Amino acid sequence: MTDATPIDRDAEPVSLKQALETRYLAYALSTITNRALPDVRDGLKPVHRRLLYAMRQLRLDPEQGFKKSARVVGDVIGRYHPHGDQAVYDALVRLAQDFAVRYPLVDGQGNFGNVDGDNAAAMRYTEARMTAIAGLLLQDIDSDTVDFRATYDGEDEEPIVLPAAFPNLLANGASGIAVGMATSIPPHNIVELCAAVLHVLKAPKARVDTLLEHVKGPDFPTGGVCVEPPSVIREAYATGRGSLRVRARFEVEKKPRGLWQIVITEIPYQVQKSRLIEKIAELMQNRALPMLDDIRDESAEDIRIVIEPKSKNMAPEQIMAVLFKQTDLETRFSLNMNVLDNTGVPRVMGLREVLGQWLEHRNDVLVRKSKFRLAKIEARLEVLDGYLIAYLNLDEVIRIIREEDAPRDELMAAFDLTQVQAEAILNMRLRALRKLEETAIRTEHGELVNERKSLKKLLKSPKEQQAIIAADLRALKKTYQSDKELGARRTDFNEVSDDDLPDPEAFIEKEPVTVVCSQKGWIRAMKGHIESGAGITYKDGDKAAFVLHAMTTDRLILFVSNGRAYTLDVSKLPGGRGHGDPVRLLLDIEPAEEIVEMFVHDPARKLLVASRIANGFIVPEAELVSTRKAGKQILNVRAPDEAAACVPVIGDYVAVLGENRKLLCFKLADIPEMPRGKGVRLQRHGDGHLADIRCYAAKDGLKLTDKAGRERVFTDLDDWVGLRAQAGRVRPKGFPTDGLMGTAFANRL
Repeated sequence: MTDATPIDRDAEPVSLKQALETRYLAYALSTITNRALPDVRDGLKPVHRRLLYAMRQLRLDPEQGFKKSARVVGDVIGRYHPHGDQAVYDALVRLAQDFAVRYPLVDGQGNFGNVDGDNAAAMRYTEARMTAIAGLLLQDIDSDTVDFRATYDGEDEEPIVLPAAFPNLLANGASGIAVGMATSIPPHNIVELCAAVLHVLKAPKARVDTLLEHVKGPDFPTGGVCVEPPSVIREAYATGRGSLRVRARFEVEKKPRGLWQIVITEIPYQVQKSRLIEKIAELMQNRALPMLDDIRDESAEDIRIVIEPKSKNMAPEQIMAVLFKQTDLETRFSLNMNVLDNTGVPRVMGLREVLGQWLEHRNDVLVRKSKFRLAKIEARLEVLDGYLIAYLNLDEVIRIIREEDAPRDELMAAFDLTQVQAEAILNMRLRALRKLEETAIRTEHGELVNERKSLKKLLKSPKEQQAIIAADLRALKKTYQSDKELGARRTDFNEVSDDDLPDPEAFIEKEPVTVVCSQKGWIRAMKGHIESGAGITYKDGDKAAFVLHAMTTDRLILFVSNGRAYTLDVSKLPGGRGHGDPVRLLLDIEPAEEIVEMFVHDPARKLLVASRIANGFIVPEAELVSTRKAGKQILNVRAPDEAAACVPVIGDYVAVLGENRKLLCFKLADIPEMPRGKGVRLQRHGDGHLADIRCYAAKDGLKLTDKAGRERVFTDLDDWVGLRAQAGRVRPKGFPTDGLMGTAFANRL
């Protein structure tokens, strides 16, 4: 048996709550700063930064050859990033996908996935190298332009941020989810960004409206059309938060005999083409898009999705308006410019602040680069001054080197040289003693003196620093203006209104159908109005529960024993060739709940709903309509009570029949009307519960139908008329013996 771990008597007790809070906060900050959020200066997360730096160390420059992606991933996880290889490879793949990144940072060779959502090939099969834009991000990194830190194992160093001569954060965008915060930045056009940055250089406090004259909005790699109004775009870029609607781009192609088809040429950003087509096809199958006849994918290198309408008389714009509403042909891109600022603190920034902080970083890079170069010049001039002294005293220098035991010390003493100068003279090759070399050294010395003078002037003049940054920006802008593939804007803008958006039901052809729902809950819509339920078959052990006539443009209301009302479009019901589909697949109805009533919706009608203990109220039928699969709560019931009846309101009286065979009639006006609730007591029961309920007009009498379909009218019910909530009297002779009053709705079979 091992000894127990000794207790440290000097340890201070710590609250578990405090310890958990401290550690969770540390974890959250680590996730935010070291994983999820990009840096405002280079627009990269740590994994992307490590990828590019590792590729530079491997000399994978644009003009060099490709190397296996596995080699790059191995270097990253081995030297800089101790995480899974698949996560690093996924990051590498994304940087190479021209449909995911507006300006790719990795030039990939091999299968790097596609817009359909297909995955890239394994890393052992693909090859990669940096693009010219990645080279701009790493430009001058060896000139002490950025700080470095030790890697996770302390064996190497990695840059904290890249010099970033390219405004990558806004150009390529970023997305990520941290602990308690997230970021979502769309890509933008580099030519527009350069123009905006140049304006910020002139006016650091520029208004957002002015900047948006240069940066029109997002510029997605997959194109599309942004349909947000200018006011919404302005608010989003001013605050750093908002959302922008993006639609697919389409054109109408003419066909012979007056026919036409819609061709989708661009889809919204981050939408998988194959999933999009599958969704539209599924909606067509479910009759949610009755105006469409066919959809097919004819894409090759470019996107080409062909949509054929059922009728040439339809307007293409109306069809597309419905598709925009119901599919991912229109999406919302969330804008949340939550990034790490130049001090490493996460903040939500507006457009001007993001551009300003990148400019500050570029200015810092320029200053550090200039100081680094100045130090190099000073060191070189020191050596050149020593060389010039040696040339002027060449014979004595040679004598000292040949004869003296400590030539370095003698040279320093004889000519007042520094240790660096003396070592440089001693290390000078004999061929450098030629007159031509002396001339070259004097020329170099003069050039370096002039460069030193210029650098010192630059470091003292913020105006000159701005001029150099502006010149670099103008050169960058000119480069991409001439590059039509990368420089041209891909996403257009078009303000639209949804006020005139057509209803999808307007495209549904109005046809008669017979809706059949079995006792086990299988529902279908058979073509035509079938009389008396003839020819309707069911699964073994199943039979009819509800059979009613309807039109394809109608809506069905299902009132369920839990007091909830559900809505189904008749046009979306499965066809009548089979036995249909379980209604519980179409709606979120619990298996234990029973369908109390099913009927065709009439928005002008009112209904009387009641529970088993005879609580009820009148509700406008329009209140029962719900677009949610979970339905809408109408009658509040508490177990063991449940909803028992739902009948149309007609006439001026209501007849309530209990399981105890007692009938009570009272004025309909005694029942309140409300949109939702428990209701009031309709009948008092000693034993049993509510059996059935009907509304009727006293002058016309109570019309009932028995099992055989025979109709009977009861006009003399004065003896059964009383006050609401009374027990009533035993039902009159001639009432149906099953305790039910027959069909309540006119279109029921």
